[in-house]
Amino acid sequence: MMNRSEFLRLLLAGAGTSFASGPARSAAGGSRKLILLAGSPSHPPGMHEFRAGTLLLEKRLVQVPGLVVERHDNGWVDDEATLDDANAVVIYSDGSRKHPLADKSRLARMGSLVSRGVGLGCMHYGVEVLKEDAGREFKDWLGGYYEHEWSCNPIWTPEFERFPDHPVANGVRPFAIEDEWYFNMRFREGFDASGPKRDGGSLFTPVLVAKPSDATRDGPYVFPKGPYPHIQAAKGREEAMLWTIEHENGARGFGFTGGHFHRNWQHDEYRKVVMNAICWLAGLKVPKYGVGSSTVRDDELQRNLDPKPPRRS
Repeated sequence: MMNRSEFLRLLLAGAGTSFASGPARSAAGGSRKLILLAGSPSHPPGMHEFRAGTLLLEKRLVQVPGLVVERHDNGWVDDEATLDDANAVVIYSDGSRKHPLADKSRLARMGSLVSRGVGLGCMHYGVEVLKEDAGREFKDWLGGYYEHEWSCNPIWTPEFERFPDHPVANGVRPFAIEDEWYFNMRFREGFDASGPKRDGGSLFTPVLVAKPSDATRDGPYVFPKGPYPHIQAAKGREEAMLWTIEHENGARGFGFTGGHFHRNWQHDEYRKVVMNAICWLAGLKVPKYGVGSSTVRDDELQRNLDPKPPRRS
């Protein structure tokens, strides 16, 4: 029996929506296949709710015509054969030594996927890898990554006031929201928040850009507390909190440094820009006004939370 999400997807496709296939290779039937990887439980309640967050996104992404969504828990797929026909992989998980791609065999598998045009997106702690584990690969695949004690992770409220002419920004209106927004990524040489840049055959575009206040740069950061002199020395400089990269072979990538507070998935613009990024990553044409999605209700926000010890007062 056809479930509701399949029925709506076919109905919207028949109605001639503006979702159309992009340049990436197609999964069976011409659809794009997205793998969502949710990390294991982490942090206090309401933070790093990787499973609950990907479930909220999955519920809305399955309504997108031409997109097939698979979600996997604990940071990796049970059977790597499911990656064979994937068009995009999004990792929302812990990073550093706990990053799913800290495992060398998984890193090699991801490298083979990217080399044949599969997109890779990483969210929040998922943008942090150790330099010796995957720093070179992330600079290649995503354009940059969070490097311990080079990047920083304060909790602050950036104001995103303008956006580039890029599909991921389609329909996104100015917004401001508190999160643990990382910045000062270890980007490739020449990549920064000032605008689109090319490096060989790769096009880098900063999408969410804001200027941290002097007080934000002075810390404290979440960990280590800082402040770092090189972060303070850059006062007045804009920073990129979401960026994209597109390679010659059609592979796409994005990094999104928000995603710490689970409550933020209720914010329409925040959710829209992430859903735009995911659909773009998979090779879909993002509608002019962005990817629409239903409101996240309070009761829905409280579902599927990881079992965690209560916060200490």
